[in-house]
Amino acid sequence: MLEWPTIVEKPRGQAVAGRTIYIIEDEQDISELIRFNLSLEGYKVESFPTGEAGLRAIEEVAPDLLILDIMLPGMSGLEICRRLKEDAKTKKIPVIMVSARGEEADIVKGLELGADDYVTKPFSPKVLHARVEAVLRRGSEAKKAVEVVKIDGLEINAGRVEVTVDGQRVNLTQSEFRILHFLAQRPGWVYTRVQIVEAIRGENYAVTDRTIDFQMVGLRKKLGSAGHLIETVRGVGYRFKDIQ
Repeated sequence: MLEWPTIVEKPRGQAVAGRTIYIIEDEQDISELIRFNLSLEGYKVESFPTGEAGLRAIEEVAPDLLILDIMLPGMSGLEICRRLKEDAKTKKIPVIMVSARGEEADIVKGLELGADDYVTKPFSPKVLHARVEAVLRRGSEAKKAVEVVKIDGLEINAGRVEVTVDGQRVNLTQSEFRILHFLAQRPGWVYTRVQIVEAIRGENYAVTDRTIDFQMVGLRKKLGSAGHLIETVRGVGYRFKDIQ
């Protein structure tokens, strides 16, 4: 089994003090490159050469983010991601997948399993750092529910569970409202059907990834002139239009 010691660099900044990132990557050169650059940015970084070693560490102490290679010896990165997202204790850990496999099918598969981002090798350490910050920032902002969203004639009021278009109230089902509010909080962000289901589903919401497409058709129709704000991203999922 591959084994190498974890080296944690002294942070040069305090902006991310206390943030821990795990890397599961069997290529030591790549693992050390990621670890070194993220450590310089102030993160505490631990690396593991196999999925089994990484999962054992996660069971003991969950990281703030996981950088996960797809092609690993033994258990694949896709299987690791699936296990994490199916476990209530680990499903909220953000996952960035890295792989030399950049085909659309691989990217979609990773996202559908719950990965938050997908970076294709070779990549710039600066680009990866930007992706890490974006995913962590997205997670922090998601915890802060946006009470009222106003954009291009559409108003979504979470407190009142009310939607209006050009001042006229729109009657939505609970599922439709939750989908719209979820997408509208992050304009421009693309979500897979699985991610949408996981974000909105509760005990009383019988929504599956297979029904999301039908929900979107009905939602756009009810929104009328504002229906164009929900955009389909072919092969991936949906997003709320980002209007600058």
